[in-house]
Amino acid sequence: MKRKTAALYDPYLDTIGGGEKHILQILQVLADDGYEINIFWDKNITAQLFKKFSLQLFKKLKYLPYIFRDNGAFHSFKTFETLKHFDYFFYVTDGSYFFSGAKKNFVFCMVPRKNLYPNNIIDKLKTWNYRFISNSRYTQKWLGKWGIKSDYIYPYINNELIDDPSPNKEKIILSVGRFFPQLHSKQHEKIIAVFNKMQRSHQNFKDYKLILAGGLKDEDKDYFRQIKNLTQKNPSIILKPDISLDELYELYKLATFFWHFTGYGVDEKAHPELVEHLGITPLEAMAAGAITFCYNAGGPKEIVTDGQNGYLFNNENELQTKMMAVLEDQNKQKTIRDNANNFIRQNFSYEVFKQRVNELILCHAGTKR
Repeated sequence: MKRKTAALYDPYLDTIGGGEKHILQILQVLADDGYEINIFWDKNITAQLFKKFSLQLFKKLKYLPYIFRDNGAFHSFKTFETLKHFDYFFYVTDGSYFFSGAKKNFVFCMVPRKNLYPNNIIDKLKTWNYRFISNSRYTQKWLGKWGIKSDYIYPYINNELIDDPSPNKEKIILSVGRFFPQLHSKQHEKIIAVFNKMQRSHQNFKDYKLILAGGLKDEDKDYFRQIKNLTQKNPSIILKPDISLDELYELYKLATFFWHFTGYGVDEKAHPELVEHLGITPLEAMAAGAITFCYNAGGPKEIVTDGQNGYLFNNENELQTKMMAVLEDQNKQKTIRDNANNFIRQNFSYEVFKQRVNELILCHAGTKR
């Protein structure tokens, strides 16, 4: 019996961010179901992916020649013929499209930016046999406004965080996100400014540390140096670029609070791509018992119910007010932590995720055993 096969083309794979983790999680379900997993990429980056995400999938990856670089009729025919060998093909779009001969085709939609999606007759013809999968209801909503029908699949959060939220918290405010200034940046400058102001204004935060952790690519090192310069006068601010997954999970478990500022000051209606599209790091923080504060825009509005499993804020004054209130109420802290962990357990476990993938991809396609 011929082994079932699936392939991925993600032009942003070397970013190794939350979106890459999400699509690879979907492929993990297929791998668990016996599929051979192939990735179109020009070099083997399994070691980097495993260090960042630690998915069992990476023991089974096969890399294929990068065939999507050229244009022209011959290239289109070659792409179509190559993809005919796969039962499933997943594509993270950069705005370019091509005909696929795979049996089932999916565009994985991570960013609600209009020019990334089919808006002319040629691209609509190319994607006639594709289905669109969004990473959140937020992204799904914006695609719908642009005439693109999609389903959504949330990611899952590792059981290590869900099953072992540490009660032994330290005076740490944690923020996790790649160090980069473009698109939906993590607003490190604003986070540092707000923390400095809170330390000056509130005695209760004098002993707190702010830890900023995240990936760092070579092209973003100038930005990182700018961030580092902003921290020089405050030894309470610690930068941790490119830390291991184990160290990151330990920080989640130690942190009392988690801040997520993506989208701060952005006009969400005019620029939906510049706010958080989902928010995997807030989900991980909630699972691990860090009381989570998110800027009130985009995906976090789907996952945080203000005052119940975390907090939403619209400006820094609101953030400070809510921080001070919960800081002085230990019972409220426990309630928030318990509610957040239960919410993640019920909605973002691997079991829930796998069922969703089975329903929308495997069962829908009629290939699930």
